Amino acid sequence: MTFADLGLSPELLKAVEDAGYTEPTPIQAEAIPPVLMMKDIIGIAQTGTGKTASFVLPMIDIMASGRRRALMPRSLILEPTRELAAQVAENFEKYGKNHDLKMALLIGGVQMGDQLKALDEGVDVLIATPGRLMDLFERGKILLNGCELLVIDEADRMLDMGFIPDIEFICSKLPETRQTMLFSATMPPPIEKLAKTFLTNPKRIETSRAASTNKDITAFKVPVQSRKKRETLRWLLSHDQVETAIIFANRKTTVRELNKSLQRDGFASGEIHGDMDQANRLKELDRFKAGEVNILVASDVAARGLDIKGVSHVFNYDTPWHPDDYVHRIGRTGRAGAKGRAFTLVADDDAEAIANVEKLTGNTIKVFGKEDVRVELAEGGSSGKTEDRTEKKSDDGGKKPKKAEKSDKSDKPAKHSRSKKRDDDDAGEEREERTERAKKPRRSKEDKPDRTEKADKPKRSRRRRDEDDEPVAAGEWNGPKPGFLDVGAG
Repeated sequence: MTFADLGLSPELLKAVEDAGYTEPTPIQAEAIPPVLMMKDIIGIAQTGTGKTASFVLPMIDIMASGRRRALMPRSLILEPTRELAAQVAENFEKYGKNHDLKMALLIGGVQMGDQLKALDEGVDVLIATPGRLMDLFERGKILLNGCELLVIDEADRMLDMGFIPDIEFICSKLPETRQTMLFSATMPPPIEKLAKTFLTNPKRIETSRAASTNKDITAFKVPVQSRKKRETLRWLLSHDQVETAIIFANRKTTVRELNKSLQRDGFASGEIHGDMDQANRLKELDRFKAGEVNILVASDVAARGLDIKGVSHVFNYDTPWHPDDYVHRIGRTGRAGAKGRAFTLVADDDAEAIANVEKLTGNTIKVFGKEDVRVELAEGGSSGKTEDRTEKKSDDGGKKPKKAEKSDKSDKPAKHSRSKKRDDDDAGEEREERTERAKKPRRSKEDKPDRTEKADKPKRSRRRRDEDDEPVAAGEWNGPKPGFLDVGAG
């Protein structure tokens, strides 16, 4: 099937072709025809499946006919974060270049002047976050009774961020005779209720099981002590053939401290979190996309919907508090058919959270070092990064992965000042985690994992390989052995 089979206009097909796309993804193939027929849609698809284009493309053709009016947008797209809203706006600019459509982006963190000017002149497509839209509506700067089409994107994320009451209010101000589309990666009961209330006889499109993870992503959990998380992360960044990576942490303070620590250790890293203003957040994203930094440390503000191509790895420095966030975090890699790897560092305090993730996805996450199957990370490339490390073996018993020389140096005793700095970093992080744990409600003794039993478990012995050994079979880790693999799996 091609985009020409979906009923899109020649002008739109030309823009899609210029963007380099020839075949629609499953969600696009199923959603575009009914949207063009003006039907309400519920779209359930995991991240990275081309969900944005499945509503942007038909909206361009639908909005091609009609007249703009001041303060009354003809269509409205609601996004949970500024980054997602800006990304959808980029899609409209890319695909709508052959149409005479006016678009406005209504988000917080920037001055209202240009936004108000655009609304005064009239817009065909308004892309907004609920907070800024509610603010302008209450000031009488925008009217919603002329909106013909509504898209609620990332609905489950809206629920997590507490936007559902705002969305209900906004929907109540829209005309009853409108077309509504709701897209979400998961469908918890509150979202089902929202859909039943504001959609009319919707067509349900589900291209993957709710809360499923991408088959192109090889995911691992790494049992580790809390105070060893930074050391473990540094080891993985140096030894697992990392091209580009996003590291997720639960707290903004952890994001800042972790980024500083990585920079001190010579990694090219940046950060993005909710305390940064919009201009700096976009600047950091642009640096990451341009390759100025290859590691981005982020809070969950970056977990949903951001389409950053070529991310080879995702690291969950903290296991996410909400299991749905795990699906969205690791969905930043393995996009558009590419292969990716995801690692979750699991300390004792993360036992309950990782169990909830496995319950939601219906899969047990492999323990790193026990079932480590290599995957190719990219097609081609002059640096040989796609070479399968399970097939070749160097003279010292294992092929050295990317950054091996650097990692060898790090395995030697470092200078006293640098070691002390790392120790201070790790100690500071441990103090922060103790403070955060003190704020959380204590679990009963019955709920806590039996640490005594875990401590009594003997360490798993590993067969030593030397130069005369046969090549290691696929499925075993064949790189340098990290010390953290001796930590038992929870």
